[in-house]
Amino acid sequence: MFMRSIAALVLVLSLASSAHAIDARREGAQLTTDFYAGRLDGVWARLSPQMKAALQSKDNFLAFRDQIDQQLGSESAVVQEMVNADQGFDIYRRLARFDKVSELIVVQWTFDGKGAVAGFFIRPDQAPPPSAALTDKLGYEARTRLRLPFDEEFYVVWGGRQVEENYHAINGNQRFAIDVLIVRDGSTHTSDGTQTEHYYCFGKPILAPADGNVVEVVEGVPDNVPGHLNPTQLTGNRVVLDHGNNEFSLLAHFKNGSIRVQRDAKVRSGDRLGDCGNSGNSTEPHLHYQLQDGAVFGEAKGLPAKFEHYLADDVLVTRGEPAKGQRIRRSEQ
Repeated sequence: MFMRSIAALVLVLSLASSAHAIDARREGAQLTTDFYAGRLDGVWARLSPQMKAALQSKDNFLAFRDQIDQQLGSESAVVQEMVNADQGFDIYRRLARFDKVSELIVVQWTFDGKGAVAGFFIRPDQAPPPSAALTDKLGYEARTRLRLPFDEEFYVVWGGRQVEENYHAINGNQRFAIDVLIVRDGSTHTSDGTQTEHYYCFGKPILAPADGNVVEVVEGVPDNVPGHLNPTQLTGNRVVLDHGNNEFSLLAHFKNGSIRVQRDAKVRSGDRLGDCGNSGNSTEPHLHYQLQDGAVFGEAKGLPAKFEHYLADDVLVTRGEPAKGQRIRRSEQ
């Protein structure tokens, strides 16, 4: 459909070592946004000399962008973002849906050792679409009566049972997990978002979703600079609560130094566990919550978590699972 034009952009000619440290996720996401919006001067300036030579002119680059717009339309959803390094290159890969086609589309930027764009393509995904992890817990009804683990209104970034609305679904250990943060006027932060303090949810109280015993506390993990990840400590600072009946709550990415409970402590529903942070494998402050059938992260299976008495987009939910895109907050009813 549009493979001929895309092929000219798949160009990686140098195996230079990565001497220029970049945040590939932030850089790739920003370049994608600028490309979609037609702000090509800045994007063109980032291209390596080999890329510019292959394209021959900025007008050809603009024509490629217009072709993408005509054939794919606008990006309607980001299914997954990935960053990896290969032979001295930093690679940003984005799996997305567009409104004019049914197949998943890959957007990929490759950065060389100097931070220049050495490769770029947009094309249909050649791999089979990711599918939700197999689980025998789809019909599971938790015995624990859960409340939202916060009182202010949060926004569900990832939530639901399908991969398209919740990338956690591809992992059986995180099968029904949710990620939430605070959005105001369409943004998660003030200013330029370069500091954790700019984010509306950073430092907000995170509460116990139910009565329980504290069976694990991980702390001492620094908060990341926004846009950076700490993949060596996936959950960052976390608290695990045992609610009985083989049901455990895991709450992750706490602000470093904010956790107020200790292992073996007993907590009541609504007790403050700590503050929302940006520790672990997190690019911006948010809360990761999951219910699971064991205490050990990465070994226990994810369980459906149904919260009671909350508002989703101002509609009362007596008991339900928050879904991607909803604004949720605790109801006093």
